[in-house]
Amino acid sequence: MIQEPEAYEPEGSEGFEPEATRRHADVTESARANRGWWDRNADEYQTEHGTFLGDDRFVWCPEGLDEVEAELLGPAEELKGKAVLEIGAGAAQCARWLAAQGARPVALDLSHRQLQHALRIGGSFPLVCADAGALPFADGSFDLVCSAYGALPFVADPRLVLREVHRVLRPGGRFVFSVTHPIRWAFPDEPGPEGLSVASSYFDRTPYVEQDDEGRAVYVEHHRTLGDRVRDIVASGFRLVDLVEPEWPAWNTSEWGGWSPLRGHLIPGTAVFVCERDQIS
Repeated sequence: MIQEPEAYEPEGSEGFEPEATRRHADVTESARANRGWWDRNADEYQTEHGTFLGDDRFVWCPEGLDEVEAELLGPAEELKGKAVLEIGAGAAQCARWLAAQGARPVALDLSHRQLQHALRIGGSFPLVCADAGALPFADGSFDLVCSAYGALPFVADPRLVLREVHRVLRPGGRFVFSVTHPIRWAFPDEPGPEGLSVASSYFDRTPYVEQDDEGRAVYVEHHRTLGDRVRDIVASGFRLVDLVEPEWPAWNTSEWGGWSPLRGHLIPGTAVFVCERDQIS
C-alpha cells in the first residue's frame, strides 16, 4: 500500500558524491540502482520539475510536447473507457490527465517514493509499485500503454519491457514511449555551448554508471542507437507506425538538465516511438 509522503532522508546519503564511469551493468544491478536513485531523488525532482509537468498534464518530454496537441495515443474523445497503463509514472501526472478524459489508467513506477508523490497530489486510479520488466497484469489487460521517459532509458534489456508491454496489450493496442534521443549520447549532457561538441562515440553502448566508493552502482542509464530501438520494437512483436522528434518550441525558455533552447534548436533531444500490436488475423 502506498503511504502519504513524509520527510525522506535515505540512510547514508548525506554528503555522498558518486563517481561517474562507463561500465557494464546487468538487469539486476540496473534495477536496484535506479530504484534507489529515484527513491532518493523523487522529492527534488518533483520540486524542480513539478511546475513544468503540472499535476494533470500529459507532457511527453522537456521540449513540452503535450498530448492535447500531439494525440499520439489517439484523439482525446476516443480515450473514454480505455484501459491505459502508464509505465514510469512518477507522480502520475499523465495518468491523472488520462483519467480526466474518461480513461481508466493505472500508474506504475519502480520507485515507491515517486508514487507517494502521486498519492499526495491525488487521484482515483490505482498506483502500482513494480518493475516494468515483470508487469503484474494478465495478458491483454490494456487498450493502451504509455511511458514518458519511464523505464526504457534505465533498463539493461529493453526487450524485456517491450515484450511485457506486448503481452499486456490487447490486439490492436498502442504503445507510445519517449526517451532521450539517441544522438544525445555522443554529446556532453550540458545545456550550454559545451554541450554542442561531440565528445564520445554514438556507437559506444557501454552504460553510464554512477557508483559509490565500493563500486556499487547507484544510478545507471543505458544507450541504444536509433537502429537498436527500431530492432527492439520489431523483435518484440510491434509495428512501428511513427517516430516523432519534437522540435524545440519558441515559448519554452526552460532548461532541464542537458535540455535547453540553445541545444534544442540545433539537435534533437527526444525521440517518441509510436508502436502498435497487430490485430489477430
